[in-house]
Amino acid sequence: MKCINCGRDSKLKDRTANNGCCYYCGHQFAFEPTTMKGKAKFTDPFFAKVISDISADNTLFFTIKQFHYFLDKRLKRKSSNLGCGSVFTVIFFNIWFTLFVGSFLATAIGYIAFPLASWTINLLFIIGIYKQIISEENTYQSRKNYSIMLILYGISVLVIGIFFSINLLNSFLFFSLFTLLGMGSIYLGIINQINRPMSQIFAVSQSQVYQWLNRWQQINRSTINCSLSYLLSSPNTERFNPVNLENNYYSFDRAIICDKPKIAQFLIRNNFHFENNCAVLSIDGYPQSIFNTVMEMLQRNPDLQVYGLHDASPKGVSLIHELRNNEQWFKDSSVNIYDLGISPRQILNKPKYFILNTRESAREAK
Repeated sequence: MKCINCGRDSKLKDRTANNGCCYYCGHQFAFEPTTMKGKAKFTDPFFAKVISDISADNTLFFTIKQFHYFLDKRLKRKSSNLGCGSVFTVIFFNIWFTLFVGSFLATAIGYIAFPLASWTINLLFIIGIYKQIISEENTYQSRKNYSIMLILYGISVLVIGIFFSINLLNSFLFFSLFTLLGMGSIYLGIINQINRPMSQIFAVSQSQVYQWLNRWQQINRSTINCSLSYLLSSPNTERFNPVNLENNYYSFDRAIICDKPKIAQFLIRNNFHFENNCAVLSIDGYPQSIFNTVMEMLQRNPDLQVYGLHDASPKGVSLIHELRNNEQWFKDSSVNIYDLGISPRQILNKPKYFILNTRESAREAK
């Protein structure tokens, strides 16, 4: 594994002998993929690349939730690559299982053991691929790829199985078995291409992500380009300087109202308000220290344009209604309010979105 401090490779035996430190510079490795529990296994350079990419090479602030989604996507993409290796594995185990198990059973049931072993291993492969299709741990795109794989696999089973059943075995029984297996595989693949697998779950929990981030920060706090200085803290812990009262008669041309304080914080910390002459607030009154003053400034502008930014949650889709009917906001006002949020209909039409499937989200939707 390459050390992010000196850039040199340390072998496993060297890392183990040095208590998880680089053999050359002595820098502590934050992660050891050979001992990590669960499906998620990665190296320090992988984690550093995730931090660098989400922050655009340490130029943009990001939230813990954004990091969680980004890391989850990278881990799933890393673990679901389909290629020549998968094809080789299928061919190898088909031949090995057929010959090994067939030879073992042939002493008891005769030549029928070989086609029976071949049919069995193909059935197991089809079941394995189908489990990947219905797994909520996989992304939408990987499920579609597995569906295509299942269709192609079914075609190969159908063609090869029928050929051997007729020309070599001359067996109607195995002709029927391989036909049913191949057609079943094709059917399941097509059905899952038509149906949209919507809901997903995270490959790793948020608590696990917190643990990884804390360990990374403890070890790489002073390592160049590896710190978490662009990871946003809780909005409640942030303080803003009071607005200069001499400039109170200045106003904004636009205002973005977010359904969550973290999104407002994200936009503010990345200077969205300065670059676009746009006030940024949340429906909950963030940032609290300057909220009332900014609202007074906004209400002075009769040409103000307001944009509501929200997700597709029940609370999110009610944001525009809240802005138009709440006296704290723009009730009985003539300002134009535009909906920039995501609606459930848009999600249904674009199934590639990550739709989290949890008990909490189900309760919130009721």
